[in-house]
Amino acid sequence: MAKAKSDENSATSGATSSKTATAKASSAKSGAAQSRRDKLASLEAARKKEQRSRTIRLFVICLVLALALLAYPVYLFVDDYRARNATIDDLGSSIAVASCDPVTEHEATGNQDHVPEGTKVDYAQTPPDSGKHYPSPAPFTKHFYAAADRPPVETLVHNLEHGYTVVWYRADAPSKQVKDLQRIAKTFGSEEYDPADKFIAAPWSDADGTGFPAGKNIVITHWTADPNDPGNPSLQKGVRQVCTNVSGAAIKDFMTKYPVPNSPEPNGA
Repeated sequence: MAKAKSDENSATSGATSSKTATAKASSAKSGAAQSRRDKLASLEAARKKEQRSRTIRLFVICLVLALALLAYPVYLFVDDYRARNATIDDLGSSIAVASCDPVTEHEATGNQDHVPEGTKVDYAQTPPDSGKHYPSPAPFTKHFYAAADRPPVETLVHNLEHGYTVVWYRADAPSKQVKDLQRIAKTFGSEEYDPADKFIAAPWSDADGTGFPAGKNIVITHWTADPNDPGNPSLQKGVRQVCTNVSGAAIKDFMTKYPVPNSPEPNGA
């Protein structure tokens, strides 16, 4: 009987141990599952946080771009308004800083000497201040040209004959020089015809001809004549002044010395 009781106790102990082991295994599995859930939850939270951060960064970038797109037209409008309402003396360098050479004069050629459109004219001066030219001048309404939209040189020489001051600028001049000249051009009205606004700024490149004055960025030109006898070629002169830096004051002084009426055809548009 004692042996049977002992066997019974052993069986009971074994069952208890088995239950304990099963419970531990179940608890371990439950703990592992919970750990996986916690890890997945942590990863999901991190993913959502990163997504929110990316959304905020994207929003900020879009906001900055939108503000820039809105601000740029406003800047252009304000800059254009200031240029159109500035006095020419305020723009560009002072005369002292402009480093302009003295004005030079020489005999003019080409009065009323028209050549067919497309004809290439070789001029005595580079850039020209008189000479043969195309039958039609460039329109009065545009005062500044870039390389992409500039008319042929021979067209602009016709403008010189009509009393325009043409400022030729080196095509590869520093951007500040070009910007100053563009602002100066805006001071000349384009809405209504006014002879006082006969001004054009245009680029000159080596493709137009070599010989642009070394070390200089602009050449101010005018085709002058005796106002009492404007059609007399013997009294006509080509005049020019070369400058290192763009100067509104220097251009104004030049145009004052050589006004529109002192040209071969001052009444031409």
